[in-house]
Amino acid sequence: KHFSKNCSISRSINSPPFFFSGNGPSGICLSYLLSGYTPYFKRHSLHPHPILQRKLEEAPEVSVLDQDLEYLSEGLEGRSHSPVALLFDTLQRPDTDFGGTAESVLTWWHEPDRAIPHLVLGRNAPGGAWHSIEGSMVTLSRGEWMGLPDLPFKEWLKQKRRGLRNNRATAEDIAQYYQHYVMKKGLQKNFRCGTVVTSVRKVSAESISNHTQKDLQEDSDSLWNSNEQSTDIFQVDGFFKTMEGDKELFSIYAENVVLATGTYDNPTWLGVKGENLSYVHHQLSALEEAVKSNSVGIMSDPVLIVGAGLTAADAILFVHHCNIPVIHVFRRRVSDPGLIFNQLPKMMYPEYHKVHQMMKEQTAACAGPDERYISLPEHHVLSFGKDKKCILQDKNGCQKVYKISMALVLTGSNPNLSFLPNDGMELAVDSDQPVNPKRNPIDVDPFTYECTQEKGLYALGPLAGDNFVRFVQGGALAVASSLLKKANKNPP
Repeated sequence: KHFSKNCSISRSINSPPFFFSGNGPSGICLSYLLSGYTPYFKRHSLHPHPILQRKLEEAPEVSVLDQDLEYLSEGLEGRSHSPVALLFDTLQRPDTDFGGTAESVLTWWHEPDRAIPHLVLGRNAPGGAWHSIEGSMVTLSRGEWMGLPDLPFKEWLKQKRRGLRNNRATAEDIAQYYQHYVMKKGLQKNFRCGTVVTSVRKVSAESISNHTQKDLQEDSDSLWNSNEQSTDIFQVDGFFKTMEGDKELFSIYAENVVLATGTYDNPTWLGVKGENLSYVHHQLSALEEAVKSNSVGIMSDPVLIVGAGLTAADAILFVHHCNIPVIHVFRRRVSDPGLIFNQLPKMMYPEYHKVHQMMKEQTAACAGPDERYISLPEHHVLSFGKDKKCILQDKNGCQKVYKISMALVLTGSNPNLSFLPNDGMELAVDSDQPVNPKRNPIDVDPFTYECTQEKGLYALGPLAGDNFVRFVQGGALAVASSLLKKANKNPP
């Protein structure tokens, strides 16, 4: 009831000036920075990067949020293309890429007068898609890289009397840590869970103050309904699920909107005949369910797994563990440098190295020691039949037919941006193609993460091309810095 009261702002524009969609690590980190938690350079600390150290010493009394992020991040190199992501990462974990454990050079001060009212909406509990991932799955990143500012993940894990296996953590640990972080830092008042955003569009503040909802609908000639003459704000529509399971509609008006929705929702389809048949699935959870219900087992026809990323590898390890036969199809050569397995250190990722070895050694041409796994590199699916027969084709055009028990197409996922005009395509680097976190992210200013095509709209995390938790936090720093500057110019 309390929440519906807060959201009855559909008839008022006194809503928080900042709103963001998505409550995963990006959203949590940004909420922390907008709640008055302010990073400063810790006096007498020493950063291993001498030029950055010199810059940090120039103005230690000025918060990092208020400094020139472009100047601070100039010359930094690392595993991200985003300069601000590299900056915030190296301030928190100075020598982590070299196996070091140097302490953060940041100290955090809570300055409540700097807090900016905001709302964070998400379908799940804080942590986003981490609540949808099988709990026992181990993260790709090292455990300490999954932590958020000023609460090291390792410290939290110690309180649970647990250690990190191979320096990595389970998805269940991560999901619990993010929920704990929100409570510990007192951010829960900013979060609304169980919400689904259905529309984000620009409207004129004038038409809202006149309460002419009808005009709003008739006024949408352009996709973003932009009006040069008057102040434009965003109208955010959606619904939240009540305890009784009903849907309650809301509308929020905000001067700035941050998109932090991630990409887990929308698995990629191959676009082949029969892909919508009931035995063809696009999420790993379907395999887990089939094993639990004994729909597939040791005596079944093989499970077909399509894809050569880490989710496909997780599926292979799971099936292999259950002694279920598997046919593994992927388009690339096993030696392709673009293949993720060729980029992972063997010592740190022994289980993925095992899958990569099987991919190399157990092709259909030369069946290896384990006949329960067959690798088909440089193959693709032509069609799925109703009789559970699948037609595959190799690079030379030669076709093969396999009888299978179920198929898992695990070739990545795309963001679900159906709540934006034209699925957000106008915002992408290539506006003729759908938004894709790896190939075609949303085009943002690298030092504010504001969309170049739509002022007041920001994108974070995978939507902006940052795909690892340790690097999404730099985007949150950039957005918070930009929003604080706006708030200072135009006090609410």
